[in-house]
Amino acid sequence: MPGAVPGPAGGTAKSAAARGAALAREKLAQAKADAAKRGQLPREPRKKAAGARRESGDPQLFGRAIADLLADRGWQAPAAVGGVFGRWHEIVGPEMAAHTTPKSFADGEVLVVADSTAWASQVRWLAGQVVRRLNEELGDGTVQRINVQGPQNGPPRSGGLRVTGSRGPGDTYG
Repeated sequence: MPGAVPGPAGGTAKSAAARGAALAREKLAQAKADAAKRGQLPREPRKKAAGARRESGDPQLFGRAIADLLADRGWQAPAAVGGVFGRWHEIVGPEMAAHTTPKSFADGEVLVVADSTAWASQVRWLAGQVVRRLNEELGDGTVQRINVQGPQNGPPRSGGLRVTGSRGPGDTYG
């Protein structure tokens, strides 16, 4: 054969490689047959479950890594609510956001604190629209109602000192 390199036993290198591969296949088949006789069949490779952790060190997209972490820990809902609270001004508008603050979310109820009784009334009046907008962000049915609280401290008291237990100015007339 022109261009063929003679092998160790007078054959070519290509034919020696082919004989070696055939011999390796034959030995592998024999080892599998012997294992089957002993009841030790080779295992099939395990398939990874959807969402299973990756074993390789290959990089992955940051967003995908965060999504996997949140899913593994069961933090999707709290993270979504935190994201909505962080974007409160975008969701309810800058004017309402300037006077209201979302404080908590539990059992489908969002607690909103207003800085005045007028804004507390306004949020109560618009509660249906706010719930609809929040559910657009979080998923339908996530938020069922809004609990609105007005300012925690009432208007500043004017006048002099107060006596504990008095009933106001009427208690001196009778």
